[in-house]
Amino acid sequence: MKIAITGKGGVGKTTLAALLSNLYARDGKRVIAVDADPDANLASALGLSQAQIDDIRPIAEMSELIEQRTGSKPGSMGGVFKLNPRVDDIPEACSIDIDGVKLLVMGKSKEAASGCYCPENVFLKRLLKHIILDPDMVVIVDMEAGIEHLTRGTAGAVDAFIIVVEPGSRSLQTARTIKSMANTLGVRNVFVAASKIRDTSDIDFIETHIDDMKLIGYISYSEDIVRADINAAPPFLHAPGAVIEADMIKKSIEEAVAR
Repeated sequence: MKIAITGKGGVGKTTLAALLSNLYARDGKRVIAVDADPDANLASALGLSQAQIDDIRPIAEMSELIEQRTGSKPGSMGGVFKLNPRVDDIPEACSIDIDGVKLLVMGKSKEAASGCYCPENVFLKRLLKHIILDPDMVVIVDMEAGIEHLTRGTAGAVDAFIIVVEPGSRSLQTARTIKSMANTLGVRNVFVAASKIRDTSDIDFIETHIDDMKLIGYISYSEDIVRADINAAPPFLHAPGAVIEADMIKKSIEEAVAR
């Protein structure tokens, strides 16, 4: 399974990404969780301490490596550099193992503008494509509110593109915008997962406003999740209700993709 998860900031996409990663690892799968959101929080949701997180160096900030592989210095615009740099050793060399989940933090160049044609963005996109095309790994990608790191070649290999929404008009507007962007890249399966659900009226509201997208499940509003976030603890170990709901989402994704 190759699953990309996105949505407006603060809706709970990182919580879902962490839970799905843990669930597949529990199943005995080889799992790589990719934090492709510049506001990187996946490490915390998987259970790393702040001290451990501070030691992580995002791929986008590995200037020497990027220059070596692309032939051009990060931050430079235009010029000549390799469009197909070697990345096959990066997942193993640069990931962190957290209870059976390999975490890879992509990051984002401080110098580069969003979507720029520069060595670091080319390197990150090439790396993500390599990871998603790996037939032996379950891949969970926690993305920013958009499709910044996806290319047409990568998008076609994603089994499920999950947009996480909360009961609110801005979140749902973002979801519709993301779906439109995903369609331009040929993403096949775009689904919605709801978060922070309080009652059935929240579900009804979301289903009414997601157009032709399929709602594949939800994570209820939970004080356990809130406390886990406050304590920088993994929801997989501290929010049992959310684990059950995430497992239902996982099964719904698998069934939808299998059709």
